[in-house]
Amino acid sequence: MPTASTRVPQQERSRATQARLLEATVECLVEHGWSGTTTTVVAARAGVSRGAQLHHYPTKAALVTAAVTHLTERRAVELRTEAAALPAGPRRLDRVVDLLAAAFTGPLFVAALELWVAARTDAELRDALVPLEARVGREMHRLTVELLGVDERRPGVREAVQATLDLLRGLGVANLLSDDSTRRAALLHTWKRQLAALLTPDADPPTPGSALPH
Repeated sequence: MPTASTRVPQQERSRATQARLLEATVECLVEHGWSGTTTTVVAARAGVSRGAQLHHYPTKAALVTAAVTHLTERRAVELRTEAAALPAGPRRLDRVVDLLAAAFTGPLFVAALELWVAARTDAELRDALVPLEARVGREMHRLTVELLGVDERRPGVREAVQATLDLLRGLGVANLLSDDSTRRAALLHTWKRQLAALLTPDADPPTPGSALPH
């Protein structure tokens, strides 16, 4: 019978195996897409036996959703750490939006897009992904409110935060096939001014002439 001293190393090895599988899954999704990300390819990339991979994640859908969950949580911690170093004051909003924009152009976002498209015609993946995406969406919204330091109870704040996330998600998609950095920078510059006005108590509404560029 395993002793307590042997169980701890076993648990550590198990966690390390899972971490390697999850990291390898996202790397494969980014490099090979959904169709090229097989459990066999992931296991080989992670340096894990096929049996060990099946023990932890018996299906492809279970593996990829676990990978996105794991890295989403890790990225949220990283964003909080990065934001903690930002100065207070009017420039904080600009920097927070820049941090969030980077999150919507990174490898994790690319991997998530692969899953969204595949889930449209894959019922098993869709069933696993829909509740995950709902939770991730709520967490990202909560994180954005926290980083901006705003009060969602004020009228319009919740909608302004969600509009920011929707804008960043759309810009991330637009940047997928070609470098869209110039247009994205111009849009974000304008949106930051709009957002600051929307989030500032008793601020005057944005003027009609400050519409977003096309």
